Amino acid sequence: MTDNVVELRKATKLYAGVPAIKDVDLQLRRGEIHALVGENGAGKSTLTKALSGVVSLTSGQLFINGVEVSPRTPLEARQLGVAMVFQENSLVPTMTVAQNLFLGQEKFYNRLRGIYIAAQQFLQSLNFDVPPTATVGLLGAAKKQMVEIARAVLHQAKVIVFDEPTATLTPEEKAYFFDLVRDLKKRGVSIIFISHALEEALLLADRITVLRDGKHVVTDDAANFDRARIVQTMVGRDLSNTLYGKRKTTVRPSGERILSVQNLKMAPMVKNNSLSIFAGQITGVFGLVGAGRTETFKIVAGVLKRDFFYGGEVLLKGKPVRYRVPAPAVADGVAYITEDRKVEGFFETMSIARNVYLGLLSKFPRGRFLLSRREADQTGDDWISRLKVRAISPKAKVVELSGGNQQKVVIAKSLVQEPDLIIFDEPTRGVDVGAIVEIHDLINKLADDGKAVVVVSSYLPEILALSDRILVSRQGKVVEEFSALDATEEKIMYAAIH
Repeated sequence: MTDNVVELRKATKLYAGVPAIKDVDLQLRRGEIHALVGENGAGKSTLTKALSGVVSLTSGQLFINGVEVSPRTPLEARQLGVAMVFQENSLVPTMTVAQNLFLGQEKFYNRLRGIYIAAQQFLQSLNFDVPPTATVGLLGAAKKQMVEIARAVLHQAKVIVFDEPTATLTPEEKAYFFDLVRDLKKRGVSIIFISHALEEALLLADRITVLRDGKHVVTDDAANFDRARIVQTMVGRDLSNTLYGKRKTTVRPSGERILSVQNLKMAPMVKNNSLSIFAGQITGVFGLVGAGRTETFKIVAGVLKRDFFYGGEVLLKGKPVRYRVPAPAVADGVAYITEDRKVEGFFETMSIARNVYLGLLSKFPRGRFLLSRREADQTGDDWISRLKVRAISPKAKVVELSGGNQQKVVIAKSLVQEPDLIIFDEPTRGVDVGAIVEIHDLINKLADDGKAVVVVSSYLPEILALSDRILVSRQGKVVEEFSALDATEEKIMYAAIH
């Protein structure tokens, strides 16, 4: 029996005649953790979807345990021992944990109590602290991930593919996830691990494969890589000096006070929070999970409502405002770019151009009576060019784009409104290093053009690389402010914790 549990030879997948992957070779050994890295659009997800039966190869061969196979559905792939844990989990949110675990392999007659007992025993055998009777929709991201993993193991998967598994996890949840993956390896399970967090690939993987423009570039032991080599191999150029590489030596002076928040309150997440945002500057907002960063700016943008009594005050250009929905905030020049693009950022079955055009239409609270297909196409083409959105055509559906290009569409939907205050919430989450540089350049240009820019991020190097001034949030309010010239990771983290 071959040492490779999975082997892809000359794997090619075409969409409308355009290759998403071309002549890719990949070998996955038994009991290894294999990281798959590359820019958005490099073909990582396409490759793993072909392996897990989500899509079929246009040409090439797939071998599992030395036998050539061609799974046409995820069920067929699962029967061959291959399971995929998607970046957006595939659980049924209205069902319980136990029902999701046994979905697809139920007996003709089921006793619900028996299912719960079996699920409880199985979850305990994996050391997963998840109640089998809990409704999946009420679980956090880490718990949902555990249910996905448990379902894959229950179905006796010998190969598990993780697509961006840590994108929504806290640092503590990430550490626990890494322990789970190492435990699966000890059980003899082979892991393919897709991640834009290169440090995670270096820490976790036995071997690393790099894809670029749909083609295989290199496969090597993780010990032979460092961050610089991976980045250079991924993008074909050195980004070390442009990606979190240099400390700021100058900061932009503050312009007009665009936003003033005074004693803002939304129990239990925001507690008497006060801050100011100025034109022509990038204000970075850092804080640990539960610090109330996102909630504060969702209140400003009308996505959430502050407390009705003693909820504080929001002043936009000196004028008191109280938005109950986002539409009037958009009309007043406030743009909020969400951290959860999959759920809140776009209409996935619409084209790029239609999504961007809807962003433009939302600037008119009472709507527009005349809609122009030509204007929609022209607007879409313009923003595709300006933000370098890589797609087969402007008519491509957003769901068909890679993560980084989807993020650019979300940004374009807001920037087409020509806002004065732009709030970026985790702007580069799940985005590759090449797209990170492009998004950072765009954020800097907006500030240079006199816009008031807020960057909410949980990644300290990003905060330090972009910000002119830094606000640190803790337990629902801003507790410290730094100039970027004085700030260090140690000072910021100390303020966020103590």
